[in-house]
Amino acid sequence: MAQVSLPHDAKAGPTKPEVRAVLLGKLDIGPADHLVEVGSCTGAVTVEAARRAGRVTALERKPGRIETTRKNLAANDAGGNVTLWATEAPEGLPDDADVLFLGGSRNYEAVLDHAVETGVARVVMNVSRLEVAGRATEAFRERGLLDEVVQFQVSHGYDLAGATSFDSDNPVYMLVGGADEGATDGGRGR
Repeated sequence: MAQVSLPHDAKAGPTKPEVRAVLLGKLDIGPADHLVEVGSCTGAVTVEAARRAGRVTALERKPGRIETTRKNLAANDAGGNVTLWATEAPEGLPDDADVLFLGGSRNYEAVLDHAVETGVARVVMNVSRLEVAGRATEAFRERGLLDEVVQFQVSHGYDLAGATSFDSDNPVYMLVGGADEGATDGGRGR
């Protein structure tokens, strides 16, 4: 798998490579899928999705960040199948998404309502704040979207006095489900 190059900065951290690896497995994007991303930021997930999906629609509410996404798509020779929208979701959400990724937590309840109304098969949301994770889990559950919640943390080694020590990234809560796959409470029904 080709590495993602992010030479352009959005003044916000991209979804880390290790998190993207898990995310891509949960999204299960195929060449016939239309993936919609809410909160493209640097475009790290957009680039990965463009390599796998038939179509990608990326929304970002900050115009400067959508420009960063555009530049990083170009730096990765990706984007021929990508539509970028400088808008705040739920505005601009297409009705024909197969897969939805929420990279930001702003207006997520309205985005989840749209996912239910339009029958999005796979919905994944990444959250880094515990309080938001709890509220988002309830929002997924209330809408019948929740399949599983995954919490994980990545640590990277560094040299400390000739030995290896570890520096931890923030934990990530990944909410996974969908409108069409018979979502269950906590994944226990599978």
